[in-house]
Amino acid sequence: MPVISVPQAYNEEELYVDLRSIFGQSLFLKCEGFNFAGSIKLKAANEMVEAAEREGILKPGSVLVESSSGNLGVALALIAANKGYQFLCVTDSRCNLSSRLLMEALGSRVHTIVEPDPKTGFLGARLNCVRALCSTDDRYVWLSQYTNPSNWKAHFRTTAPAIARQFPRLDVLFVGAGTTGTLMGCARFFRRWHRRVRIVAVDSAGSVSFGGPPSRRMIPGLGMSVRPPLLDESYVDEVVRVEEVDTIRTCHRLVRHGFLFGGSTGTVVSGAMSWLSRNDARDATAVAIAPDLGERYLDTIYQTTWLRDVYGDDVLKYAFTPP
Repeated sequence: MPVISVPQAYNEEELYVDLRSIFGQSLFLKCEGFNFAGSIKLKAANEMVEAAEREGILKPGSVLVESSSGNLGVALALIAANKGYQFLCVTDSRCNLSSRLLMEALGSRVHTIVEPDPKTGFLGARLNCVRALCSTDDRYVWLSQYTNPSNWKAHFRTTAPAIARQFPRLDVLFVGAGTTGTLMGCARFFRRWHRRVRIVAVDSAGSVSFGGPPSRRMIPGLGMSVRPPLLDESYVDEVVRVEEVDTIRTCHRLVRHGFLFGGSTGTVVSGAMSWLSRNDARDATAVAIAPDLGERYLDTIYQTTWLRDVYGDDVLKYAFTPP
């Protein structure tokens, strides 16, 4: 029986869903949303905070500030509440309402950017805001999830070893690409492992992480409007890009079987199934990382009015086609 005294001490590491009965292809989905922050971002948040404390950067009286599309903000809000720090999250208008309300419930402040930067999009505008804040008050401490090596080290230390313990004959690992902290931590771990593991990055269409022109993205989580500084493509064997309509279709297919996952998970599963079908990998041991659960998407991905307003009537037919 786990007994904890701080919320960041608990994270379920050993829960997997075999998706064969839903998609007709075996894929073990590592569920990372079962902690008090509701997503995989709790690992990176905790690692970055503890590193900043050890280095003397973060101390009593400091004010944490970070750019986040939602999940990391919630994780930092939880840790800040537990440790007694103030926290200001700089997000944008795509952030789910529930994520903003959660951060505020935990005692944090949320600043929402409503206009994207002409060249670097909403992320660029958020980063400009964080830099401006830090230049005006030396109490602000910016952990910078986009450049902080503790982001990927969290997954090198926890996520990847947990997968290795459960799947000693792992063939292929699918990892969503946002800041690329999870991707880089897992890829670095398995590069040193005793057997070859194919690392497939799953990115959102319209993201510029792996090159290509930017385009509109409405589902927060994966994808970047600037190249992720943590990314080292030499560790990545292949990239799969997923259109948002495919993310929506996959989320609804999963929820019709009782599994309510978030947009990042829908993207990863969609990309993984596409890759597995193209590569005739029926006998491969394949694992995908599910970063989040679906409660924070009830007013977007799972809300028909929002879907119709953003994507038009056709996406509803596409999303709700029976499996």
